[in-house]
Amino acid sequence: MIKGKFIDNLPKVYGLYTGGFLVFIIIMAIAEQAGMSAKMIGIFFVSFTVLIYALIGWLSRTLQTDAYYVAGRQVPTVFNGMATAADWMSGASFVAMAGGIYFKGYGYMALLVGWTGGYVLVASLLAPYLRKFGCYTVPDFIGTRYGGNLARFSAVVVLTVASFTYVTAQINATGTIASVALDIPFEIAVYVGLASILMCSMLGGMRAVTWTQVAQYIVLIIAYLLPVFWISNNIGAGFFPHFMLADEVARIAELEGQFGFVKNSAADLATVPKGLSAITKPHSAVNATPWAFISLAVCMMAGTASLPHVMMRYFTTPSVRTARRSVGWSLFFIFLLYSSAPMLATLSKISLMDPNLATGIIGKSIADVQALDWYQNWNQAKLMFVSDFNGNGTLELNEFFMKGSAVVLATPEIAGLPYVISGLVAAGGMAAAMSTADGLVLAISNALSHDVYYKIINPKAETAKRLIVARILLVLIGFAGATIAALEIQGILGSVIWAFDFAMSGLFFPLVLGVWWKRANAPGAVAGMLLGLASGTAYLVWVRSGGAGFWGITQLTFGIVGSLVSLVSMIVVSLITAAPDAATQKMVDDVRVPSGKTILGKQH
Repeated sequence: MIKGKFIDNLPKVYGLYTGGFLVFIIIMAIAEQAGMSAKMIGIFFVSFTVLIYALIGWLSRTLQTDAYYVAGRQVPTVFNGMATAADWMSGASFVAMAGGIYFKGYGYMALLVGWTGGYVLVASLLAPYLRKFGCYTVPDFIGTRYGGNLARFSAVVVLTVASFTYVTAQINATGTIASVALDIPFEIAVYVGLASILMCSMLGGMRAVTWTQVAQYIVLIIAYLLPVFWISNNIGAGFFPHFMLADEVARIAELEGQFGFVKNSAADLATVPKGLSAITKPHSAVNATPWAFISLAVCMMAGTASLPHVMMRYFTTPSVRTARRSVGWSLFFIFLLYSSAPMLATLSKISLMDPNLATGIIGKSIADVQALDWYQNWNQAKLMFVSDFNGNGTLELNEFFMKGSAVVLATPEIAGLPYVISGLVAAGGMAAAMSTADGLVLAISNALSHDVYYKIINPKAETAKRLIVARILLVLIGFAGATIAALEIQGILGSVIWAFDFAMSGLFFPLVLGVWWKRANAPGAVAGMLLGLASGTAYLVWVRSGGAGFWGITQLTFGIVGSLVSLVSMIVVSLITAAPDAATQKMVDDVRVPSGKTILGKQH
């Protein structure tokens, strides 16, 4: 029996949780050997883990404002690092990242560089100072630092656009996994995923989300790393394949040269289900130039330091010092997965291509491949497709099509691992997408309830009424996100990249200059946020509509345009209008001092 305060017993609580989860995996493995169907194993994995998260959410319910918005500001450093990592490693990181590298090549590692490097900006420029400020939300900082409801509302607009774009991608990921694991249509599965997300966050807000995310991180990291090490050992890449990546990439190049590529006509490709891709060459065409790689990495770095749900995690730590240390732990826990994504893509490709492996299918009979159980399952789910386009009866490299999000989910089956590992991966992907979606819907609803409803519309609202509004908004935002996700307007990875660009366009410089430039004022901040967001969005629409673009800036890097307009607008407008008053400038000086009381104190 665990005695004492929950916070003091976190290592014991999550140690028991991890042990229990490992026991559950063993039980499922035994059940598989005893004849349990793959479908039932998938249902058990997803259902069991989601119910655990829901239980944590229920036990963490609260009616206290401080607990709902910032988890009482008492989350220990290491555990906040785990929660931040889970919040960060979304469905895009877990499900789509390896798929992007698999199909488009290692140029996509610009995302890994940018997403990881962004935490250097977070640690050095923002997180400790926003924690010293003592705010509940990012618009809370903007509104108080610059003064006036217009600045606060502008920040809410940018936050909503960026976070909503992001959350639709996460609900898309939960829908993809739920549709496969539960064998239900994707259009219904997105709402099943939404219900799972809301169970974790609605009653306890940030407190519930924090403790749920720690549990989700444990599931997702086990689910991601176990197949990597197992497959690597099976195909002869060593138990720890990360050090052998260069050798395995050379092995892929040899296999691609051995099999070659056939020319697929437009009529052939028209028969391929929507959203599926084949391996094409050369992969070097993706982010091939230094500018293409660096520009995408820079956008992801600045976007990381601008995303409200990331900043919110550092509002929950006990002090400025622990906020800074927490960023370091976040990087460590994120590194464990990010360093493995390229390896998983590589191992998956080798498993499919190498004729010396029992799992290799390239070069084999089309009929034999179509008869495989795992192919039939994934083909039925509309995530995999093969066709004999050149009529020779043999499967060529670019006659095998798969959805990017299926690379991680299908690889355990393709590599011949027990199905229990596939169930584990599905549970891990669900945990990754849910943890990020929890943080995102909470960021939007908290901003609308705290910064719009409480700070602007009804400053005298009682605590209970504020929390009711927050919970209603949580449901409405989630439902809207699921509805958009069901339309599949954009892929998971593309939507996530857009979210970073939106956040970078409107929030990066207003946040950074709010800490580091005392002369920045409210008119400048409003101009920076609104003009930055508007120009970035306009450039995206122009390029998507067939515009040629300029300076090598694409629809994935439109944040460069938005942020430059934001910076120039903010500086010019701030300099031609009145400087902030002495009290505001002193407040900025105080924010940079690590010790002492928080700026907002008891204002909330």
